[in-house]
Amino acid sequence: MLDPQDPQKLYAWDPEGLAVAETALAQDTAGLVMLYHLDGYIDAGETGEQIVEGLSDGLPRTTVARFDTDRLVDYRARRPLLTFQRDRWTAYEQPSLELNLVQDATGAPFLLLSGPEPDVEWERFAAAVRQIVERLRVRLAVNFHGIPMGVPHTRPVGLTPHGNRLDLMPGHQSFFDEAEVPGSAESLVEFRLMEAGFDVLGVAAHVPHYIARSTYPDAALTALEAITAATGLVLPALAHALRTAAHRTQSEIERQLGEGEGELVALVRGLENQYDAAAGSQTRGNLVAEPAQLPSADELGREFERFLAERETEGE
Repeated sequence: MLDPQDPQKLYAWDPEGLAVAETALAQDTAGLVMLYHLDGYIDAGETGEQIVEGLSDGLPRTTVARFDTDRLVDYRARRPLLTFQRDRWTAYEQPSLELNLVQDATGAPFLLLSGPEPDVEWERFAAAVRQIVERLRVRLAVNFHGIPMGVPHTRPVGLTPHGNRLDLMPGHQSFFDEAEVPGSAESLVEFRLMEAGFDVLGVAAHVPHYIARSTYPDAALTALEAITAATGLVLPALAHALRTAAHRTQSEIERQLGEGEGELVALVRGLENQYDAAAGSQTRGNLVAEPAQLPSADELGREFERFLAERETEGE
């Protein structure tokens, strides 16, 4: 008798796509890299979304597995769009949570898991992802997103690495010893994969909190560069597109600041001073002695909760 709680019931392999993936595995004994990002959790600046869109639109890909969104997605919380023309429904944007095999600019294959974050059955979803990781011999799983931070847009985008392969992102460190933040299916997958002994790397880009709800290509570009450095993937077209978009966005932000109120300009200048003081103290190896006030763990948690609340209000 089939077990309805079996994690494998949450997804179905695409026979043709699975065959392509297994062929790729036979040619690359080291194993595949899997990038994954789920829409619905904190993604300040649409950091992860920009990377996923670039990978999905600009590179050859093959569907390897599909998750059962009818079982995992609460449609009343995130209503899918239907198109109505004249006197009838003509189209339905069905939610899609898929695993794809993608090729980088050199033809090297890697996996991309993306789509809406499951609303339910997180543990079974994490177990299902683990099954996929085992079946396809994933050597490194990498997730990525943006987090709102008290940093200025006029300074380089910072990164917080997490997982058990921090050695792949040397030179970056966390500002926090401990912080409690709202959970996500993406984070639970990372946690469960690490428990099972798999290599996992998370890349969190710091997005200025005053533009966290807008598209911020600088954060996506910085995260992408960290991903390619850690994995060896070659993605120049996406990097170029993000770099071009980042230049336009920075020019637009400066224009709006120039036309804006003095209070916003003062905020940015204050963040610049805070950032520079912290950066200087890190160079001297003495962060504690500096007067710069970095956000506390509690402040970070509250910022995450406020960001999520704003997204939910927008959805309603």
